[in-house]
Amino acid sequence: MDALLQSYDADLCPPSAAFFGMIGASSALIFANLGAAYGTAKSGVGIAAAGVMKPDGIMKSIIPVVMAGILGIYGLIIAVIVGTKITGPDSEPGYSAFKGYAHLAAGLSTGLSGLAAGLAIGIAGDAGVRASARQPKMYVGLILILIFAEVLGLYGLIVALILQTSAESNGPQSCKKQ
Repeated sequence: MDALLQSYDADLCPPSAAFFGMIGASSALIFANLGAAYGTAKSGVGIAAAGVMKPDGIMKSIIPVVMAGILGIYGLIIAVIVGTKITGPDSEPGYSAFKGYAHLAAGLSTGLSGLAAGLAIGIAGDAGVRASARQPKMYVGLILILIFAEVLGLYGLIVALILQTSAESNGPQSCKKQ
């Protein structure tokens, strides 16, 4: 262990770097699932209310719930990608502060974008499902609004993938002292 510490550059690769990477992985999943849960619950209330008026339109109204559930998948994808890239100080090439911060940023971009998209899907889905139950011509507008809300989460996923790729190709290539 002493040999490891003597050959290890703690400035480039501090032990706290893995902490930031793990926070990034967990925040991607936590915040995206919070958005997915809110979007599902809020839209589900609207579906239940609309189902009382038009029971035959329940399956058509389930789209907001599906779109909200996809947000959780975005968070899971980034959490798995980031989580598998986190290494300890004794592994080669090591886990640098640059990678830790990039993985934190990737997790937050996915998680918080997923949370925002889930809030938008829940509110728009609830109101839209109720409105389309009363006026079927509103359905196309509902779908367009839901697509624009869902794409907010997709933007966060895309940015997270770019940040994660940047973490792998940039920054120090080794934690060993030169």
